[in-house]
This record gives sequence, C-alpha cells and structure tokens, in this order.
Amino acid sequence: MKLHQSRLPSNDRRENASVLILVLWISIGLVSIALYFANSMTFELRASDNRATGIAAEQAIEGAARYVGYVLSNFATNGAVPNNTQFSCAAVPVGDSHFWLIGRDPAGTLSTEPYFGLVDEASKLNLNRAGTNALSCLPNMTPDFAGAIVDWRNTNGGGAYSLDYSSLGYVDKNYPFETVDELRLVYGATIDLLVGEDINRNGVLDAGEKDLNGNGTLDPGLFEYVTVYSRQPNFHSDGTMLTNVNSRATLRALLQSTIGSARATQIMTRLGFTGGGGGGSATAPTFNNLLRFYLLSGMTSAEFGQIAYGITDTANLYTSGLVNINTAGAPVMEALFMGLGVDQDTAQSAAQTLITYRQQNPNNLNAISWIVDALGNTSPVVQALAGAGRDYITTQSFQFTADIAAVGPFGRGYRRVKFVFDISEGAPKIIYRQDLSRLGWALGEKARATWVAKATP
Repeated sequence: MKLHQSRLPSNDRRENASVLILVLWISIGLVSIALYFANSMTFELRASDNRATGIAAEQAIEGAARYVGYVLSNFATNGAVPNNTQFSCAAVPVGDSHFWLIGRDPAGTLSTEPYFGLVDEASKLNLNRAGTNALSCLPNMTPDFAGAIVDWRNTNGGGAYSLDYSSLGYVDKNYPFETVDELRLVYGATIDLLVGEDINRNGVLDAGEKDLNGNGTLDPGLFEYVTVYSRQPNFHSDGTMLTNVNSRATLRALLQSTIGSARATQIMTRLGFTGGGGGGSATAPTFNNLLRFYLLSGMTSAEFGQIAYGITDTANLYTSGLVNINTAGAPVMEALFMGLGVDQDTAQSAAQTLITYRQQNPNNLNAISWIVDALGNTSPVVQALAGAGRDYITTQSFQFTADIAAVGPFGRGYRRVKFVFDISEGAPKIIYRQDLSRLGWALGEKARATWVAKATP
C-alpha cells in the first residue's frame, strides 16, 4: 500500500521560513544584548576593582605617613638622621597593599634602580638663604636664573635684576619661598632647568626618560638640590636654650661639666675668656661661627663632640639654611664651597674627600669638627667656612621628606604622595603634602616585575 505524502502549500512554507528567520534575528539580538551587558559589567567590575585597589593604595600611604612619624619619633632624636637599616622602607605591607619610601643614596652611588629611604632636607641648599654665588654653581643652573631666584625672595622689592613679570601675567613675589615648586613661577624657569632628565623625580634614569646629553647617567634638575625647609632649633627638647658660646659663665659651666675644670680653664684662657665668671678680655672674640669657635678653642675633635649638640652662637630660636655635611651630596657641597670663594677643583676634591671619609668613619660624624679631621685645618674649604660671617654647616637635621609610593592588592592602584615632616618643635608634624601620582611609575623595573606583573591574577 502506498502512503500518501501531504505537502504544505507554498504560502505556508514561506510563512514558516519567515518565522524561523525572525526568531533567529531575535535570538541574535538577545545574545548581542546579553554580550553587551556582560562586557559592560566586565568593564564595570574592572573599574570597581581599580577604584578599590586605588583606595587601598591611598590608605597604605596614610598608614606609611603614620609609620614615618613613628620612625622619626624614635630614631631622629637630637637631630640624628635615621639610617634606612633602622626601619623598613621597601615593599612594606599594609594589609594587601605595599608601600615604598623613595629616597636618595647619600653616597651618590649610580644605579638604575631607585634608592629607598628618607630624604634629609638639610642635605640641600636653602632657597631663602643661599646666595647667587652658591646657587649659580649648582648643576644645570644659570647665573641669570640664580639672580632671578634671589630677586624673587627679595623683601625690599626692585632687586638687582629687571625682570618683566607682567608678560607672564603676575608680579614677582618679593617674599621668601614657601615651597620648592614655587620655582616654577620664577622668571626664566623651564621644565628642563627644574627637573632635568628626571621627569618622574625618583633619582634614577628610567627606561622612559631620555638621556639628553648621552652620558649614560641621570642629570637631575634644580629640584634635586634645593629646599625651603631646613631649620635647626637652638633649644633643648625641654625648651631651655642651648649654651651660647659668647656667654662666658654658661660656656665655662658646660665645659667644666663635660671635660673637667682644668681643661675648661685652658680652653677659656685660649679663647681670651679670662676670669672666673662672666668677665673676659677686651680682645676676646665674639663668635658667630661655630667652626671658627672650634678652631680657636684648641679642643680636640672628641672634646668638641661632647658639647656640640649643646651649643649655639646666636640668641635666635632657630637657625635656617644650614647644610648637613653628613648627608649632603657632592654637587651641593661643591656649590656651597664655591659660593664661599673656593675654586672649582679644590671644591670638587674636598667634596669627594668628605664623602669618602664619612663612608669609612660612620661613627665619627657627630660634630662639624670631623671635616677638619678629613681635610686638615689649613684646607681652603675649612678656612672659608670658618672665616664666613655665619654658620653654613651642621651635622643635625630636623626636616625630612618621605616620598611614599604604594600599590594596592594584586599590584594595582598605584599612588604616590610626597610628605615633608618637621621635628624642630618636638613631635613630628607634616608641613607639606603633594600628590605625585601624575608623574607615573617611579619604583623601577624590579618592583614592577615583582609587584605588578607577578602579583596580577
């Protein structure tokens, strides 16, 4: 028997095909919408994750700032500079985040990776105290810009330089610098002059930075060598004033209590401070320079070290702009010496000798007298410093920069903030804060490989 096969009419087949095509288009549309929203949710998830890791990095920086305050409270007593072996300063964990303290190597050792630690602000020249001679001798500096700096801070107005600030849309300040970044406003300032080759300001020549002069090393700009924060108190932690070396009675009492009466009498006599009390010879000098006081006193370096942290030559509460010879780099010391009239070759040789000496004698740097041990009392540098009308050097520091960079969980959410801490009044306090995240990655390639590539799931 032959079965009968039914056939759909032509119109019905067309309708079924149309329905199938319509269903397929609807399905494609629904799948596209689903994929679109899935993709959108993926981006939103990533954005949320980035925000979360960024917040974690920011919190790590806040924790790091509190940690630095603790470090300064415990290791920066009496003007001491904390050593980076005394505290953690690289990849320090804060929950799932980590932070670094981007510093500078006091030895000036060249490296392709950042050095981690605190930065001593007294290792630099103070913009409000340094003269044009010293400023002009800094690397990447011009005499015109050095003059413009002094003109900017000149409180009398109408300085030696005739500078047309009206073309820039403002007038010169005629008041001391309040921040280093204020240099951007000084007539003649350029990015090349201020930052040099160190675009991200981390102290090393990174892969993304150009070696403009092709010498294979980093040539930083003026920001690297100047500060506005160096200030040293002339009082003890309990508020009592340091012993003024021009006060005969109190100086004698200090010497007697530290090195004995007989030796105290010898030193006082040598200085022309005769008599048992506050009297003295009519020709007894008045000291406004502690290095000169040391050279004329006849004290040994060890004896001077016993009283160095307890003496001053001024009645002022603070002395600003002293350069810490224990931490200053060669360029700063050379500029300081040349600013006092020492020739370039002698200044360079002396700076290198001092750096070598402090590396080899780390336990003999507690007073400025060590530069005499290193250079000799007939050195042109020693004579220039001792013959100056004020103090220029110190071995104490009370202001420190903590350049803190942090990454959040899985190496994401990079943030960077620079803090300046001041301990000259006792407890550490933050006197300046600047977000540097915009400058980009500043932790070097090793940290990137360890904490970003490998930490990312």
